[in-house]
Amino acid sequence: MKISSLLAALALASGFVTTVHAADPEYLRIIGTDTKFVVKNAAGKETVIQRVMTPCAKNKGWLQPLVPVPGVHPVTEIEMLGAMNDRDALVVDMREPEDRANGTIPGSMHIVYTEVSGRMNELGCTKTAGKWDCATAKKVYAFCNGPVCPQSPTAILAMTRDGYPADKIYYYRGGMLDWAALGFPVVSGDF
Repeated sequence: MKISSLLAALALASGFVTTVHAADPEYLRIIGTDTKFVVKNAAGKETVIQRVMTPCAKNKGWLQPLVPVPGVHPVTEIEMLGAMNDRDALVVDMREPEDRANGTIPGSMHIVYTEVSGRMNELGCTKTAGKWDCATAKKVYAFCNGPVCPQSPTAILAMTRDGYPADKIYYYRGGMLDWAALGFPVVSGDF
């Protein structure tokens, strides 16, 4: 146990108020690049842009692009809310089962990102002669854990590679991190 954690626990146990510090910073990582981001102010002082894990910025990972595949539509909570009542749309949680078990967007279906290219029939495609025909594909609103989570971008890449039309995919990059931070309902247990 770190000394700062031990001191914080002792202070809380004895009734003293203390400030708890966030985890050590990590360099900002963006998928597809190893670049360190440095900003210089007018006096020439450099600041390295880092992420610090806080209760809000809790997900480790690589920052994902807003458009993971050309033609995919980035969406916000407003479009996600609209998709919930659109008969031609499917809101798809592409996270690992243990993440979904901790809570998800109401009404979402679950297809793990590593399985989506084999389950595109659930999204309106049909398989003929070993190839997917997605002429009648539904609009898919894909999400995972948030801006640094690679799960739904990985699934989107696999879907488009296997024939799913990019223009029928809507990527909610904010994912569960933004959804929960904004106070929207999160369901768990029996979905």
